[in-house]
Amino acid sequence: MRALAWDHNAYYHRLLLRHLPRPCGRVLDVGCGAGGLAAELATRVDHVDALDRSAAMIELAKRAVPANVTCILADALDVPLPESEYDAIVSMTALHHMPLEKVLPRLAGALRPGGVLAAVALPRPDLLWEWPAELAAAVGHRLFGVAFAARRATGRGDPYAIEPSHAVMPVVLRSPLTTRDVRALAIDLLPGASVRRLVFWRYFLLWHKP
Repeated sequence: MRALAWDHNAYYHRLLLRHLPRPCGRVLDVGCGAGGLAAELATRVDHVDALDRSAAMIELAKRAVPANVTCILADALDVPLPESEYDAIVSMTALHHMPLEKVLPRLAGALRPGGVLAAVALPRPDLLWEWPAELAAAVGHRLFGVAFAARRATGRGDPYAIEPSHAVMPVVLRSPLTTRDVRALAIDLLPGASVRRLVFWRYFLLWHKP
C-alpha cells in the first residue's frame, strides 16, 4: 500500500490558498514544516512569515522558500506576535499540536480587522458522527492513490507525492479534540468561526476578523 500513499496536506493547500483575502500583503504560516505551503503563499502575497518550533523543519524550509519568506524558529504559543498586522494567518496540520484555547486568541490578535484565519488540522476520530467521512476517506485514499501512481508511472509527475521531509516531521499520533469539540471551542473564542470536517482525516477552521 506504500506505493499508493500520497500527501493529504499538499492536497489541501489549495483550500487554504482560496481563502486568502484580496489584496493580501502579509501572511503568517503557523507550523510551516518544510516550507511547501509557504513557498506557494509567496507566489500570491507580498511577504510570508513562516513559523515552526522544529529546528529541523525550519532548516528545510529555508532551502525551499523564495526571498519574500522569513523563516522563524519559534513556538506560536510563546513568540511575540505583532498586533493587528497580518492580512491572513494560515496553518496546515499544526493546530492539533497546541491548546486551541491559548493559540486561537493569540492568532486573532495578530490579524488585522477584516483579516482571515484559515487552518487545516487533524481531529480525534468521532465515528458515531463522522462515519460517512471516514468511509469516504478510506475508499477515496486508495482511488486517488491509484490515480496519482498512474501519473508517476507515465512521467507526468505527482504534486501530492510524499516528500522525504515527512520522515523527520513532528507527529501527534492522537489529536485531543474531535471536530465537534473544535467547532464548539472555536465558536466560543472566535464568534462567527466555522469548522467543518474534511474527507481526508482533517478539519477546516475559517474565521473572518470583524
